[in-house]
Amino acid sequence: METPQRRDPCTRPPRPPRPPGSPQPPQPPSSSEPPCDLVTVPARQGLEAVDILRRGTEDEVGPVLHDGEDGTLGFVVPAGTAAAWDVPGSTCTETDGQGLRLAPEPPVEGSDWLVPPGEAGLATDPVVLRRALGEAARIIEAADSCR
Repeated sequence: METPQRRDPCTRPPRPPRPPGSPQPPQPPSSSEPPCDLVTVPARQGLEAVDILRRGTEDEVGPVLHDGEDGTLGFVVPAGTAAAWDVPGSTCTETDGQGLRLAPEPPVEGSDWLVPPGEAGLATDPVVLRRALGEAARIIEAADSCR
């Protein structure tokens, strides 16, 4: 059984190899495509965090990717976040400065944008996201203990 290849929404698709001696393709300006990292959390906690972030100021939530196959949400955060990310139950993936090109189409088969690029800021502030994920975890724990 073949599994679909996963890609980070902040990276460009791989390019085919260039023939020897061919000129380098033009590189996009770095200011228009800042690099980003991706914080991935379980969907339940991520959905709660999105609600919390949306109750704040409008620009607190950046693009958010929902991966239905894995049951996760991915928050686009500024590059460098992964180096200090230590929130239990989540992971932060570095993109190694591959550039930000968030297209309206979801970057991974089986996924879709919960908060599409263009309807949000470029990235979610990691400090604000950390607080929202902590609050979401507490809400979920309280709800589960009432059962």
